Amino acid sequence: MKLYDFPKAPNPRRVKIFAHEKDIELELINCDMAKREHKTADFLKKNPSGKIPVLELDNGECISESVAICRYLELIKPEPNLFGENAFEVAYIESRNRHIEFELWTQVGVSWVNGPIVGSLGIFNQIPKAKEASDTNVRFFYERLNNEFEENKYVAGNRFTIADITLVSAIDFASDMVDLKPHKDLKNLHRWHMEVSSRPSMQIE
Repeated sequence: MKLYDFPKAPNPRRVKIFAHEKDIELELINCDMAKREHKTADFLKKNPSGKIPVLELDNGECISESVAICRYLELIKPEPNLFGENAFEVAYIESRNRHIEFELWTQVGVSWVNGPIVGSLGIFNQIPKAKEASDTNVRFFYERLNNEFEENKYVAGNRFTIADITLVSAIDFASDMVDLKPHKDLKNLHRWHMEVSSRPSMQIE
């Protein structure tokens, strides 16, 4: 299987971490976003949305969207389980993953699009006020997570799941590329981040 990837891109990283946890080997194909290779006619046949990651199967069929790809990998190799082992756990992990995507990732995205790195490309009309608001929202979410980690070891309870992969990818991207690192006083959040980041799968960029 081939994974269309770009170094430091957070969503392909989610898939790479997930695959490593499953001990599934993927052939990484560099899709140079700086050269807009993800917008070429050939790539748009693989994913009409023109985004990475894309998983290309051995028969040429393609799957886009990081969580959808991870669900496919879970189905072809169920253990170790990362999406839930019973009806409640599947639903709960899904809800926690969505909290992170909709309430944190979206805000990190607004800050990224309106930040200096994207600004230097000159491809968007940036809105400084939007970045101000999204920066604030990210910090509030970090505080919420810090409170939650006072009682929970992981995002969705007492074991590592897809929700932890989503969160660590968000925080690492926000810290490295958007200047939104969690404040040092958020001890519980930093404890979680340190423990999760020590996993071998997390060394993938």
